[in-house]
Amino acid sequence: MKPSLQLRLGQNLTLTPQLRQAIRLLQLSSVELEMEINAALESNPLLERPEDAEPENDASSADSGDSEAEPAPSESSDGGDDDETRYEDLAPDWELSGSGSGSREDDDRPEFNTPVEDDLHDHLLWQLNLTPMSERDRRIAVALIDAIEDDGYLREPVEALIETLQPDLADVDVDEVEAVRHRLQHFDPIGVGSRTLAECLGVQLNALGPEADCRELALKIIEADLENLAKLGPARLAREYGVDEESMQEAVELLRSLNPKPGSQVGGGGVEYVVPDAFAYRHNGQWDVRLGPGSAPRLAVNKHYSGLIATAGKSDASYLRGQLQEAKWLIRSLETRAETLIKVARCIVRHQSGFLDRGPEAMRPLVLREVADEVGLHESTVSRVTTRKYLHTPRGTYEFKHFFSSSLATSDGGTASSTAIQAMIKRLIDAENPRQPLSDARLAAELKASGITVARRTVAKYREAMNIPSSNERQRIG
Repeated sequence: MKPSLQLRLGQNLTLTPQLRQAIRLLQLSSVELEMEINAALESNPLLERPEDAEPENDASSADSGDSEAEPAPSESSDGGDDDETRYEDLAPDWELSGSGSGSREDDDRPEFNTPVEDDLHDHLLWQLNLTPMSERDRRIAVALIDAIEDDGYLREPVEALIETLQPDLADVDVDEVEAVRHRLQHFDPIGVGSRTLAECLGVQLNALGPEADCRELALKIIEADLENLAKLGPARLAREYGVDEESMQEAVELLRSLNPKPGSQVGGGGVEYVVPDAFAYRHNGQWDVRLGPGSAPRLAVNKHYSGLIATAGKSDASYLRGQLQEAKWLIRSLETRAETLIKVARCIVRHQSGFLDRGPEAMRPLVLREVADEVGLHESTVSRVTTRKYLHTPRGTYEFKHFFSSSLATSDGGTASSTAIQAMIKRLIDAENPRQPLSDARLAAELKASGITVARRTVAKYREAMNIPSSNERQRIG
């Protein structure tokens, strides 16, 4: 064995830094993109936002004299006055007043600050700090609160909780843990920390006091016949208890006034605001798309710093040239992202124009490959550009992926979208007689009469996906 040199020829695919950056920017949401741009502006002195930038949707901005600024792709499309007026009617004023690329001082858009809300655990710990309790019981209570799930129930076994306490607390038994748990059940919201639905409702009923009408009857029902109430109904259960139907109905109404998931009253993750990445609007009888504010931010190269490269020293000039190259890469990547986004959005709107005109029942089957072949992109690229991107339509704001669905064959040889079939099922259920609801088999027969052959189990799957109860449960509710 001895060292030697060998020459080999081969081909392989390599992701350049520019391509890596373009792919990363493509899959960012509008909020993440704004954060990325702000970070780049802070770290790169060669980047700036044009101070005289016009709103992104103004067609005249394409004539900007700054050669380094990257115009939004939407600016080159249909810049007519009638087009602009229609878009102003569709979009809120704040969306047109700023392009998302101007300075924050000049941006008139409202700041959406989501209020910070305490979750269930923080709410219970706050009450625990205000409750007189020994240090030993307090540590047990903290362990219990940590184990309580978001809906307010405690499903972790007592033995597992004791194991977590044993390194710090010795000789903890089941009765001691249960005593602390019963104290937690009377925290706000009442019933939190319960293990079963019957226990949760029982704690809430006991908190009402004996003066509540039909409380004793309601307690008997949840202790022995809570499941039979759903199966038999109030009238039949009243005969078994030997009470009149009016009293049984009052007890049922009292049970319905209770909260089966007490944890849902607190927190919930706060309100999330969605900023549309694109807007669908009608122009001259045709649907078209414009990019939303912030989807095509305008950046430019700072002429002052770029002009210093020729006169700066060797090290400074090298640094400025590197920053200049990074700035140009970012501007080019943002332009590519905007062009890809508008192409995919327009393709989706062309395919789903029936949904925009007539509603969910007119949704067409559509898959990623179909869009990829039409716009000349790879399927993975379309998947990235449709993730966490939202399209505002006159029917609401939807994620791009909402417009993709599988297809089912129809009796006339065509296809129907699964989304459209779900809309048809919901329409049939909304129009049914509440006392005689349609079963899954009957729904399948109704769809077959409309030319769509769907199995009963498929109807059941779509119904459950829409959180619609079965026909038996709907009959009891009715």
